[in-house]
Amino acid sequence: MKKRILIASAVLFSTFAIAQKKELRDAEKALENGSVAEAKTALDGISGSIDAADEKYKSQYYFLLGKTYGEMGKKGLEVPQSYQLAAENLNKLIEFEKGTKVKYTEEAKAYMNQMANDLVNSAVEDNKNNKYAEGADKLYLAYELSGNADYLYYAASGAVQAEQYEKSLEYYLALKDMGYTGESTQYVATNKETGQVEDLGTESNRDLMVKAGTHINPEEQKTESRLPEIVKNIGLIYSQQGETEKAIAAMKDARAANPEDINLLLTEANLYIKLGDKEKFRALMEEAIQKDPNNPVLFYNLGVITAEQGDHEKAMEYYQRSLELDPKSENTYLNMASEVLSREQGIVDEMNGLGNTSADNKRYDELKGEREQVYRDAIPYLEKLLEINPNNVDATRTLMNIYGNIGETAKFKEMKDKLSTLEQ
Repeated sequence: MKKRILIASAVLFSTFAIAQKKELRDAEKALENGSVAEAKTALDGISGSIDAADEKYKSQYYFLLGKTYGEMGKKGLEVPQSYQLAAENLNKLIEFEKGTKVKYTEEAKAYMNQMANDLVNSAVEDNKNNKYAEGADKLYLAYELSGNADYLYYAASGAVQAEQYEKSLEYYLALKDMGYTGESTQYVATNKETGQVEDLGTESNRDLMVKAGTHINPEEQKTESRLPEIVKNIGLIYSQQGETEKAIAAMKDARAANPEDINLLLTEANLYIKLGDKEKFRALMEEAIQKDPNNPVLFYNLGVITAEQGDHEKAMEYYQRSLELDPKSENTYLNMASEVLSREQGIVDEMNGLGNTSADNKRYDELKGEREQVYRDAIPYLEKLLEINPNNVDATRTLMNIYGNIGETAKFKEMKDKLSTLEQ
């Protein structure tokens, strides 16, 4: 009797294996023909028996199921769940093949990267259309598919723009816990035709461009760490939620791990000023200057932070010190022009509040002159910037608008023509 039972079981198992093989083959063909519905139906037909299947069939099943969900996502079916299930099944395949024969792992990884790229491209379009929440979700899925922490960083930024602060806090904390900085090496060279410094992607590509004679001055540049921004946003979100102690603790943890990082010091100082602790802010600023008194970037950042707090006179002092240390800083000249032009808003507000009395009309003329003087005070910074970089679009556009407002027609036309050329 036992022998008959064993034989019957073997026949039954063989029947299951044949059925599984057929359904898997049908699913594969359906995917090749672009029919995700047929593929899903075939795979659903053997889902209940796959746990008892042979290892090779399990691998193929997880791979095909992951790919089927991926194709569903590409066709816009049940997004984002389809992408999530694709990632889940393909990751399950990769983990499963670690303990058995590796057959689909590399193909699965390549497919996941392809899906991630598609999601990133779609997220870029979402952001262009101000669909930040949708874009952030897609970027997070791209991170899950590829493991590329850059996508998680951009997902966090998108969530902030979408005002989904709980979600962005979760992402930022994950980045902080994994020690993410986002630092990378850029292989740059100067384009001989435009004079612009360009990131050429890879060292070999840069060297090829230099050898071809289209570029000169090859260099390697390290990008700045994103950790200060990440910690700043963690702190600001905690602060917004009333979690002041957590905000300060997050900042102190980051500084303890990176005690010489000036940007983190500035980030902590910025947090304290937002919390209203001006004494702590001032103490940290003094510490920053003591650490690196000849750093133009430090004084530039001090200018930015001080300007954000409304102390425009002090901001201009910091910018001026930055220029003394780095006379060719385009951003510093642009920010100094911006600081001068920021005086315009108060003048315009007063002008708009005037009536029609003779006294009001007299005051209006006085304010009109003050406004014109603001424009003229900004011009030297912008002209100096264009001496350093004649192709700076922001400076050209701002000068064009200024010349238009003060009635310098010839210079307005010159900047307008220049801007048209730059934007071609």
